[in-house]
Amino acid sequence: MRKYSSLRDKLFSDFLNEKLKGAKSYDRIAGYFSSSILDIAGEAIENMEGKVRIICNSDLDVNDVKTAKLASESMKREWCEFKPEELPPNSDRFRRLYDFLKSGKIEVRVLPKEKFGLEHGKAGVFTLADGSKTSFMGSVNESVNGWKINYELVWEDDSPETVEWVQQEFDMLWNSDYAVRLCDFVVEDIKRISKRAVIHVVDWQENKSEPSSVAVESEVTRQGFGLWEHQKYFIDKAFRDHKTYGGARYVLADEVGLGKTVQLAMAAELMALYGEKPILIIVPKTLLKQWQSELWDLLGIPSAVWNGRLWVDENGLEYPLSIDKCPRKFGIVSQGIINNGSQGCLDLKSQLLSRSYECVICDESHRARRRNLSANKLNRSPEMNNLYRFLKDISVRTHSMLLATATPVQLYKIEAFDLLNILSQANGSVLGDGSSLWRKPNDSILLGLDLITGEASIDDFADAWRWMANPLPPSDEDINIARIRSEADMSDESYRCRLMLSDFPKPVQNRIEELYYDGFFLKYNPYIRHIIRRERSYLENTINPETKQPYLPKIKVVLLGEGKNDSLVLTGYMKDAYEKAEAFCELLQKRVRSAGLFKTSLLCRIGSSMVAGFKTGSKMLNEWQYSVKESLEDSEDEVVADSDNIRDLTPEEYEILNEFVKDLSKVNISKDADPKFKRTLDILTKGLRLENGQMTKPWKDIGCIIFSQYYDTVEWIARNLSEDIDGEIGVYAGGSKSGVFCNGEWRSETRDNIKAMVKSRKLKILVGTDAASEGLNLQTLGSLINVDLPWNPTRLEQRKGRIQRIGQINEEVYVYNMRYKGSVEDRVHELLSGRMESIYKMFGQLPDVLEDVWVDVAVGDIEKAKQRINEIPQKHPFEVKYHDNVKAVDWESCSTVLDKSEIKKKLLQQW
Repeated sequence: MRKYSSLRDKLFSDFLNEKLKGAKSYDRIAGYFSSSILDIAGEAIENMEGKVRIICNSDLDVNDVKTAKLASESMKREWCEFKPEELPPNSDRFRRLYDFLKSGKIEVRVLPKEKFGLEHGKAGVFTLADGSKTSFMGSVNESVNGWKINYELVWEDDSPETVEWVQQEFDMLWNSDYAVRLCDFVVEDIKRISKRAVIHVVDWQENKSEPSSVAVESEVTRQGFGLWEHQKYFIDKAFRDHKTYGGARYVLADEVGLGKTVQLAMAAELMALYGEKPILIIVPKTLLKQWQSELWDLLGIPSAVWNGRLWVDENGLEYPLSIDKCPRKFGIVSQGIINNGSQGCLDLKSQLLSRSYECVICDESHRARRRNLSANKLNRSPEMNNLYRFLKDISVRTHSMLLATATPVQLYKIEAFDLLNILSQANGSVLGDGSSLWRKPNDSILLGLDLITGEASIDDFADAWRWMANPLPPSDEDINIARIRSEADMSDESYRCRLMLSDFPKPVQNRIEELYYDGFFLKYNPYIRHIIRRERSYLENTINPETKQPYLPKIKVVLLGEGKNDSLVLTGYMKDAYEKAEAFCELLQKRVRSAGLFKTSLLCRIGSSMVAGFKTGSKMLNEWQYSVKESLEDSEDEVVADSDNIRDLTPEEYEILNEFVKDLSKVNISKDADPKFKRTLDILTKGLRLENGQMTKPWKDIGCIIFSQYYDTVEWIARNLSEDIDGEIGVYAGGSKSGVFCNGEWRSETRDNIKAMVKSRKLKILVGTDAASEGLNLQTLGSLINVDLPWNPTRLEQRKGRIQRIGQINEEVYVYNMRYKGSVEDRVHELLSGRMESIYKMFGQLPDVLEDVWVDVAVGDIEKAKQRINEIPQKHPFEVKYHDNVKAVDWESCSTVLDKSEIKKKLLQQW
């Protein structure tokens, strides 16, 4: 045995390099692997006859190694968190490492640290040039610090017994079922970093200004799940158009869960870096925080939110500046301000309209609607709501404009026109100029929509050319279009061909005719050009020719709890209480004709849980004279009453509300009383039987998010679950209400900590309000329980989108919907059951217009509810196949990157 100490010897030269010279192999058990070994051993490894095999630790979860996909994603995240791009530049070291890994000269396998903890055991075996073997053990890691800087001890032993023992240890680890090879992403990223060059923003602006230079080291690429091909394609398309004279004008209509926010945000970041003007983002009030957090968490983009009085940045710092003086390049404003007609809001809108913008984004843009939207008024000029009018006005103040909605059409085709009408205000390439038939008022607009759906046709070829010529599509859409443009001497920026059909030579007329009969109105119309919609099923079933894999991994959603016998029966005092809640709402309906949602709030809350109904009823009795938000503060939603006198109860109303509270007081609302808790506990601890007769695993083992609209329900369920299930139960809610229950005891936690605990799988059960349905990625959880069904259908989709999303680790996820038998939710479910599947196939979700169905049922107007459902068409009114092409875009290998400090400086600029 020979002993080495870094105090007495030079471990890297006296020991390591000497053993590697001409060696046939080197098998190494290491605490962790670092490319810095090549600073000292690279030349010796090159001169080895054989290879180096290193088994080392990783932050892999033991569950990650079950599939190559999960293992690869986990290694990618760990590698990126190491931030190799921030190491001192050493292109030779990285090039050499890449060559070794690519050639197989070095092989690396990693093991889950929690399973093995190799940092406490380091050893190796050398097979020397003459075929003899020696082994060593000690404290040294496979790194520069280990071999050259730290105080380390090494014991070498070449006895056959010791060598064989160390080799057996290595072989058991190397061949372990938990050992996985270094993933391809890490190997290729090493190659990229070996060529990495940092450029200034001004150089990027003046040259090709490729999106990849910004995207390749963004937070979403390095710390998230990366960007999928359909996302990169839209970002690239929007940015290329932004650099043209007309700018980018698109409706992004991807289905829920396909990452619209990150596409819009990165496109806007590129625009902000390319130009000098600000970015304005207009979103529903409930999405303000989601947008700000996703900008920061996914892309590292600082932003400020207007809270009604001042700006608040990504760190929560307040800036007492006017609305037109945002302290960040990105400013986020609530649609509530735009919708409000008060003088104060009119002044704010006027200030916003006084500025010019690089890009304006509007999320949930289908809310920009005409008021006269009914079957018999579609040929009339739109009576624009405030959001529609504002977007139309600001359209002329921005170079690019991106509208986002999963449902560009909810009922009528004209809704698609309204969105393109907004985009077309400053860009004639969208619908043509003022003389275009596509935008001529009334019947001409409807004819255009019928043409693209195939419900109408034009027999006269000369008339058809008038539609085709204004706007004439870009040259890159078809070779015939390119030749028509060339013959008409049209520039790339031109969109209207002013030549009549007879002005063209006969061969070109033939090309126009060929284009027309080849399906011009189906393939090249303005709608298909400016509405970009990719459906999940399309991406999951379309093969990427380069990878031979689908563009998006398939995530199957198994929907449970939908059968007639799945509704939960209320008995005794709970049944009586629900009936009294209905009677109370019916009394309000007779007295107050407005404030529909507010009148039915008690039914909404008791439909969530008995405890939420009890607390709400008690507050109504005791605190009705206070403001709406004070008396119903348990709700995560904003509730607005249209009529102040609704809070002045009549004697009859007071009496029935009092009886309601008394009934629930008798029950004491224990966890054994409400059937929703028992069903939740059973699902978590036992699983559910599927249609094929098989049982799922207990959902607590799969990982489960449990949703409710109301914090009272969330707190009640989480606390009681913690008494019946071992481990911690997470709570995710608005304000400071997030935390963890364990054995019934509460511990407050920040929402960021809750996210981190879910991501690391320390929390397998999370109970949340709808705050958890916005901006929270729950890819480690494979199931979802809706304790209540929100009356706003979009909320239900947002909830599902937390687990059915890019990066989900499971190929199949479960969703269970709960409802009380005979409740409003149960009756709406019954009304919709015959149409649910067809509506989902058409829209990908339930359209917002169905929200009023819940209110109709709650106030007893079943006929009105049926009428609203019947108004939904049996066939999608805009069934154009507007899938945009999805093409492979390679950003991951980009080695030319923008200076991060310059990016930050530019995005921190004040308007």
